[in-house]
Amino acid sequence: MQRPNIIFIVADDLGHADLGCYGGRDAEFGPVSPVLDGLAAAGVRFTQGYANSPVCSPTRFGLMTARYQYRLRGAAEEPINSKSRGSETLGLPPSHPTLPSLLKEAGYRTALIGKWHLGHPPHFGPLRSGYEEFFGPMAGGVDYFTHCDSTGRHDLWTDDETREEHGYLTDLLSRRAVDYVERMAKEDAPFFLSLHYTAPHWPWETRDDAGRAPKVANNLFDLAGGNIQVYRRMIHHMDEGIGWIMQALARQGLADNTLVVFTSDNGGERFSDNWPLVGGKMDLTEGGIRVPWIAHWPAVIPRGSQSGQPCMTMDWSATMLDAAGVADHPDYPIDGISLMRVLRDPANTFDRPLHWRMNHRGQRALRHGDWKYLQVDGNEYLFNLPADERERANLAKVEPDRLAAMREAWNAWNATMPAIPEDATVSLGYSAKDMPQR
Repeated sequence: MQRPNIIFIVADDLGHADLGCYGGRDAEFGPVSPVLDGLAAAGVRFTQGYANSPVCSPTRFGLMTARYQYRLRGAAEEPINSKSRGSETLGLPPSHPTLPSLLKEAGYRTALIGKWHLGHPPHFGPLRSGYEEFFGPMAGGVDYFTHCDSTGRHDLWTDDETREEHGYLTDLLSRRAVDYVERMAKEDAPFFLSLHYTAPHWPWETRDDAGRAPKVANNLFDLAGGNIQVYRRMIHHMDEGIGWIMQALARQGLADNTLVVFTSDNGGERFSDNWPLVGGKMDLTEGGIRVPWIAHWPAVIPRGSQSGQPCMTMDWSATMLDAAGVADHPDYPIDGISLMRVLRDPANTFDRPLHWRMNHRGQRALRHGDWKYLQVDGNEYLFNLPADERERANLAKVEPDRLAAMREAWNAWNATMPAIPEDATVSLGYSAKDMPQR
């Protein structure tokens, strides 16, 4: 079989139930995500898919390396913030093999369109880590119209140079992706496109809200702005853009043998719908890490499939290497596990323990089978997730042997990872002073 093209689409802070196909409600204007719902109906929807972290840049380290992010110093930042600009350590080392660099070495064309958030130039950047082309912001969040980051610095780049562009960022990314697909259709080599939207991340701006940009320039967290309808419209704009890209694939005759994967970098934030899950961004409760996972590949994936296979971000990176017939680097063995067997037969599942840890609130978690071990602020919990997805019925005292075994398993895994550095930072954009806690 001819090697597939691959498009890896990552939303930013999208909640578990924000999409219609995950139980999300319609907005005032109608369905929020008809294109993504259609991709799920024509492909496979994962119900037990997770992010590598409940916050953005650590997940992106896992995505890029197909390894637990804890292996790299930069990923200990929760997340990388604007103060890291100029740092030689807080970023993805160019010497480390990555998903795009391995694919590029195997003959793939590679591009990142969208958010990088893995360290600032001159020491770090997409072109130093395997991408041939880059268009998007380097930082964690930018205004959708001015394209300035939280310090007021312009942060929209083409390759290694900042670039002035006019327009709504979500649309600029979508149109750039359409252009890339159409250009690559003329090439003989397969392509790998990372399409990393900033939507629906703050500030709360739709396509029609250019007038809000000056009001939020000094506080992109937009703490006094936004509402559910604005948030849903932001998702809808992204969904429309994904539709443009799927149309371009169809026009060029590429849709059948292109693997399109969609997810979020972590769980939802202020206006997201995580039902029935509890928590969100920065939390290792399910709402912070369980995210939508949709895969569409007509040549391989049976239509209308659903999978309960537990998986996380780095597994998809491993899957893409496997789909392309590319091995990992022998000096940097990957932690991700390929899901190709599941894509071919979504009824196929396998044992997959998943581990997390966070400096923030001393959190730790292990998902193994139906069970989840969780620690937050020194408190231990044990949940049977199929029976209690909301993590409200703590079984730690009812099943002390299971709790002890899962704690021991987490400790054994943690012993294989570098310790959290003492100078690692936690950056919270808001607190209970700004809005009530969940």
